[in-house]
Amino acid sequence: MTVYLASPHDQVQASACSGMPVLLSFAKCNPFILDYQRTFSRILLDSGAYSELNSGKTVDLEAYREWSQKWIGHADAIAGLDDIRGDWRRSMSNYEAIPWSFPTWHDSDPVELVDDLVGIAKERGRWLGIGLVPPREGKEPLIRKALERVPEGIHVHGWALRAYTHIRRLNSVDSTNWWRDALKVKAYPLTKHLTYPECLEIVVKRYQRWNRQIVDRERLTLFEGLENDDATLAGG
Repeated sequence: MTVYLASPHDQVQASACSGMPVLLSFAKCNPFILDYQRTFSRILLDSGAYSELNSGKTVDLEAYREWSQKWIGHADAIAGLDDIRGDWRRSMSNYEAIPWSFPTWHDSDPVELVDDLVGIAKERGRWLGIGLVPPREGKEPLIRKALERVPEGIHVHGWALRAYTHIRRLNSVDSTNWWRDALKVKAYPLTKHLTYPECLEIVVKRYQRWNRQIVDRERLTLFEGLENDDATLAGG
């Protein structure tokens, strides 16, 4: 399981991402990222469709096409511009306009659409996205129903689905709130004396050791209450 840290908002956060997989959103990619991106271990590109959903401001398809094309061969994969509101015909048109992008199925789409998206994914690096319209809690049956239609050999990325990483069929997810977690660390009595950059370092170490975690539900940790935050907080 690969966890991509969502787009850093400032240079302090970008510096904390050194050596980590990072999700860069077209809607939030500031110029300073060009300097820091060379320090990231891996990069995944996102169109900013979630920002479009929240703000109501339409993502410029042609501008995204031009921006994303520069990352071909450099990023792990490039997400297509999807319509999270459920206009799957617009999503399909956008995928056609950017032939190097991979498609995403949302629970606002008919589940049968997964079959068509798998066909596109097979032609474009074998990546497929799975996303949920907020609220994201309690939707595991929907995710599993969609995944049943995805054959082995397709890399499935769960957009802001860190709360569902126990579903083995997901190959990667992104954390939309990792930098907020640092604020929670700073508010914790034992770590309140730390600076924000130091708290970011603690959070990043957590992700560095993600795949070595052995879950013991009888032991509580500082981060126990942070596990499901990505199911409720806004994405990038």
